[in-house]
Amino acid sequence: MGAAEDIKTLRERTGAGILDCKKALAETGGNLEQAIDWLRAKGVASAAKKSGRAATEGVVTSYIHAGGRIGVLLEVNCETDFVALNEGFQSLCRDIAMHIAAAAPEYVGREDVSADAIARERAVQKQRVMDEGKPAQVAERIVEGRMSKFYEEVCLLEQRFVRDDSKTVREVLTEAVARIGENIRVRRFSRYVLGEGLEKKKSDFASEVAAQVAG
Repeated sequence: MGAAEDIKTLRERTGAGILDCKKALAETGGNLEQAIDWLRAKGVASAAKKSGRAATEGVVTSYIHAGGRIGVLLEVNCETDFVALNEGFQSLCRDIAMHIAAAAPEYVGREDVSADAIARERAVQKQRVMDEGKPAQVAERIVEGRMSKFYEEVCLLEQRFVRDDSKTVREVLTEAVARIGENIRVRRFSRYVLGEGLEKKKSDFASEVAAQVAG
């Protein structure tokens, strides 16, 4: 069985996403049964089964950086008001809001990136590849790799979590779903920077917050 077939089988048997299945197979040397156990141990398999369930409760939480220079409003949904009032769930929401203040994502996930933004970024990366004189046979692969990097930079769920950069925000949410037992999803957020564009650049503020949150 090839790698693609293994991933397909693993997805069918666990409900986990493609990236999680690839990681599980890589961690277990391609052993399908061990990969299933790895996903179960990580809570990914059980979390994936909950991902289709309606999440209409939750909270709108906020985070204000010291001095009131950066503020975040964040909506995170869960399935029941019981969980919405749970301290563990609310702590998770606060941590994600702090992450947004520090990492300055622009979108929740890839599906939220506009077609225009994707087209512009792809055009920039294609031009870069051409300017670098890369061979045509590898140019498209290089562009796709750089597009993946772009998503990792601008999409909240694909960013490395500021409190533990061994995990993405998506992985943090997946672990929370497995632990809490309900579907959880980040619906939307807004990030505000005092005097943005007037005195200090947004990146200056973001680096300050990231250093403090990580510390």
